[in-house]
Formats: sequence, structure tokens, C-alpha cells
Amino acid sequence: MKIAGKSMNSMEFRVSEGCDESYFDSWREAVYHPVRIMTFYSQPIRRSLITFMAALAVASVVVTGQRALAGPVSHEKKHDAKEQVEALEEQWRVAQLAGDTVTMGKMLSDDYVGISMTGEVDTKAQQLSRVTDRRMVLTKIELSDRKVKLVDAVAIVTSRAEVEGTNDGVSMQGMYRYTRIYRHLPTGQWKITSFEATREHRHRREGETADARPPTAAVVQPASDLK
Repeated sequence: MKIAGKSMNSMEFRVSEGCDESYFDSWREAVYHPVRIMTFYSQPIRRSLITFMAALAVASVVVTGQRALAGPVSHEKKHDAKEQVEALEEQWRVAQLAGDTVTMGKMLSDDYVGISMTGEVDTKAQQLSRVTDRRMVLTKIELSDRKVKLVDAVAIVTSRAEVEGTNDGVSMQGMYRYTRIYRHLPTGQWKITSFEATREHRHRREGETADARPPTAAVVQPASDLK
């Protein structure tokens, strides 16, 4: 190799240019192994990929673990909510029998709407007024076949009730089916927001249609009317 009219070997050239052996080692690395010197955010790309894959694996394990734990926790919360609603049902039953309008007022939401056993539509104020004025007096409420269904922040209660008492002075008793709806407020309280009751009739026999009626005795008209 000739530099400025002088002949020198490669080692002399390297020394004259201020380059040591490591310089050419880096040069060879760039020529023969270009991938190894590529960088990603100032880190060798292979090392970055390994770090990224490891972090991804750890994140996957954490997310999987959280999902596995979410099931039992959610089930436990639903179980607790159902127990709370069932306790409120008993509290409401006792308050109705005692005519305790203070407790009833706390349990009803301000936008409450109820459809009574006689088909009357009552607001919260009207419901409490009927109890205060003793227009509605219940002396017996026995519940059975109760079910609680949770839908987000709403609890839907269906139940069977054997009821005795008076309504506007008229004696009433019988079996009823009712639906009571509770709403879970941000404060953590459950409030009754809706109610409807229906009198239970005898169950239809197998094969009997809804409009089936028991046979009635034939009416025989007197001969004098057949003209």
C-alpha cells in the first residue's frame, strides 16, 4: 500500500492513522455481522428483543392470574349482595306488619312506584300515607319460594306471599306473587324502586287452556217463554 508516495503494510497504515486492532475488529463486525451492531433505543437489538419477550411473558402471567382470581371474587360479591337483599326483604316484611313508616320510608327510593295487590299505583308518599292512615293494614305475611336475581346494580326479587289484612276496610286474604326491585346506590345502600303484586289463582291442569272454565249448569227456560 502506498500513502503519499510511501509504501507501507497494513499494520503500518493502521498505526499511522491512529487506529489500533480494535478499530478493525469493529469494522469486520460491521461487515460480517451487521445485525449484531444494530441498536434499538441504544441497546443491542438482540438483547432488546429478549428483554421485550421476557417482559411480555411476565405481563401475560400477571393478567392470567388476575383473570383467574376475578371469578371467585365476583361470585363472592354476588353472594354477599344476595344476602343483603334477603335481609332487606325480611326487614320490609317486619316493618309492614308493625306499620313502621319510618323504616319503610328509609327503604323506599324517592322515585318509587308500586302496584298494589288491588291494582292501585302508589308513589312513595302515597304508600306511606296508606299505612299511616291505616287504610292498608297487614296482619300476616308469610313468604316462600323467594328468588333474588342480580343484574349489574339492580336486584330483582320474586317471591310468594300468603297475606291477611284489610284494604280500605275490606278484609283480604290469599296467596300472592310479587316482584320487588332494589337499586344499589353509589353510597352502598339498596333502595326499593319498584313493586308489583298479583293474586295467585289455581294452577291449570295439564292440557287445560288459559280460558278454560268449569262447566255451568244448563238454564232451562219455562215453556211460557218459548214463544
